[in-house]
Amino acid sequence: MSSKTAVITGGASGLGLVTARHLSRAGQSVVLVGRDATRTRAAAESLRGPAPAGGDAAPPRTYTADLEQWSQVRALVAELAADGHRVDVLVNNAGAAFPRYEQTPDGAERTYALNHHAPFLLTHALLAEGVLTPEARIINMSSFVEKRGRLDATDPDVAGTSWSKRFYNQINVYATSKLVSLLAARELAHRLPDGMSLYNADPGMVKGTAMNSNAGGLMRLTAPLFRPFSITPDEGVRTPVWLADASPAPRPSGGFFSESQPDTPSRLALNDALARTVYTRTAALLGVEPLTR
Repeated sequence: MSSKTAVITGGASGLGLVTARHLSRAGQSVVLVGRDATRTRAAAESLRGPAPAGGDAAPPRTYTADLEQWSQVRALVAELAADGHRVDVLVNNAGAAFPRYEQTPDGAERTYALNHHAPFLLTHALLAEGVLTPEARIINMSSFVEKRGRLDATDPDVAGTSWSKRFYNQINVYATSKLVSLLAARELAHRLPDGMSLYNADPGMVKGTAMNSNAGGLMRLTAPLFRPFSITPDEGVRTPVWLADASPAPRPSGGFFSESQPDTPSRLALNDALARTVYTRTAALLGVEPLTR
C-alpha cells in the first residue's frame, strides 16, 4: 500500500514542522511549504531521520510560497499539479497575528489573508486542479480564541478591511480571522465531494511558537502570563496528527476538534446562514468558483 502524501503549510518551523515530524514517523510522505526556501529545505533535512524503516514514504519535499499573496497560492497549486503530486492530507497550518493594520498587495488585511484566504484559496485551487485524492482530508488549524471574534453577522467582512476604520486590537483581529475561517470551513464541508473530509483543529495554548513569541503588541506582552498554562508543541499537534492519520476518518466533517475529539466552538461559528454568507462572499472576493452539491 503506497504512502499517503501530506502537504503542510508553514512547515519550516513551529507546529507545522512538529506536525510533519509526527506524520513522517507515521509513514506519510510530507511536503513542506514555507516562505523562506533555505529554512524550509533545512526543515526537510531534519525530517529525513524519523521515517520508519521499511516504509515507502518519499523523502520530504519542499515548496516556497508567501501565502499572504493570492497569486503565490495559485502558483503553488500550479507547481504541485505540474509535479504530479496527489495530496491525501492538506494541513493548512500557516497563520499569524500581526500587531498593526496592514494590507496585502491584493487589498486584504494581512491577518485575514494568511489565516482565512490562504487555506480557502489553496483548498479550492487544489480541488479544481484535481490534486486532492478522493478521500483527502483537509485540516485547518483553528483556535479556541475564535470565541473572541468580533464579526457583524448581518454584514460579515471577509477581507478584514473594516479594521482600518475601527480600533485594531491584535487579539480580536486574529480571533475574528479564525472565526471567519471556521464559518467558511463549515459551509465548505457540506459542499465537498463524497469521501473527502474537512476538520478544524485547535492545538490549544502552545508554548515556544512564533504565535506567542513573535506576535508583537499586546499578545507579546501578555504571553508570559499564560506560559505556565501552555502545553508543548508535541502535545499541541496531537489533534491535527490524529485527524490526519486516524482510521476510519473522524467525524463530523466540518467539525471543530480539540484534544483529539469533537468540541463545541462559539455560537456564532455554528450559524449555518452566516456560514453560507461568509463562504459565498469569500469565494467572490478571491475569484473562486463556489462548490455546489
